[in-house]
Amino acid sequence: MANHDGPELFDVVVVGGGPAGATAATDLAAGGRRVLLLDKAGRIKPCGGAIPPRLIRDFAIPDALLVARIRSARMVAPSARHVDMPVGDGFVGMVDREHFDPFLRERAGSAGAEVRDGLFERIERETPGLATVHYRQGKGGAARCVQARLVIGADGATSSVGRAEIPGHARMRQVFAYHEIVRRPAGEGHDGARCDVYYQGRLSPDFYAWIFPHGETVSVGTGSARKGFSLRGAIRDLRAGTGLDACETLRREGAPLPLKPLRHWDNGRDVLLAGDAAGVVAPASGEGIYYAMLGGRLAAEAAGAFLATGDARSLALARKRFMRLHGRVFWVLGMMQWVWYRSDGLRERFVSICKDKDVQQLTWDAYMNKELVRAKPAAHVRIFFKDLAHLFRWVSP
Repeated sequence: MANHDGPELFDVVVVGGGPAGATAATDLAAGGRRVLLLDKAGRIKPCGGAIPPRLIRDFAIPDALLVARIRSARMVAPSARHVDMPVGDGFVGMVDREHFDPFLRERAGSAGAEVRDGLFERIERETPGLATVHYRQGKGGAARCVQARLVIGADGATSSVGRAEIPGHARMRQVFAYHEIVRRPAGEGHDGARCDVYYQGRLSPDFYAWIFPHGETVSVGTGSARKGFSLRGAIRDLRAGTGLDACETLRREGAPLPLKPLRHWDNGRDVLLAGDAAGVVAPASGEGIYYAMLGGRLAAEAAGAFLATGDARSLALARKRFMRLHGRVFWVLGMMQWVWYRSDGLRERFVSICKDKDVQQLTWDAYMNKELVRAKPAAHVRIFFKDLAHLFRWVSP
């Protein structure tokens, strides 16, 4: 890979070794491309850790990484009333990002990518057709630089690559997520196969809070875009109200989550974004791992086309394909969050809607398989009118 007349030369430098970046690096390296994956060591993203069967299948996730198998979800209203939503056949897998992300990076290395601890600093263009990527070898480490035909920015919602190269990136809509990983409580009160989701304004005025089992540990988290809202205070209250305040706290993590895909994922030249950097976290649900890994795969495909032809217009294929597959789902979820998360009265009605068997089945079908179910138009019509009835308060919650 060395260029004796200058910096090392790669086909692609991927900045960020989370699910999106590691997937892009794996696919490109497996396709014979020279890939450098730069990742800032020691950081674990706050994440509930849920992954659907579609992800497990499409990205060959081994059973050993699943710390729990979820069979139901409990939706908790502001009044503390709850609705249980059984998964039915199958399960939702749970992973801990502390172990999941390193596995993905190791897989990229096994596929042939060069994986390094590096902190991205800037891109310069000293040689026609090549981007010079400057980075530091670890925090406070030595300055390094390499050259590549393409840079994939998969470095999170506050992407340094995106902010430097993609107009409008700094205005990305976000919520801030925070969670605490605690030791699993002793006794029979904790259900290790159920996710609890709290739609209560005191725990989040515009999103939701959660308690997700991770086998020997539990993720207790919340998120909000409202400045001044105390995420730590909300988690303190949630833990106190559920008996988790007595459990040992193992980790605390916080990070912003984007809530809307950016209009542009590439600079029309030599930079392409993927994952949170591109804004692909689902509104309402906050689900990001599947969409990040799919985004990484689509980025790799677009990168392959660009490297083969030299046509920078190929880079736009990543966003175009993603939005064709999931743009409608993101729009529906965005509308759902805007309609139902605005007040405790509406949250109460939203949880009440979740009692409906049509809602439950279509929700799980869409989540597990990552497709809007079109085969049941009558169910969609029934749900539409039930939503209207609750929204306009024609029925009691």
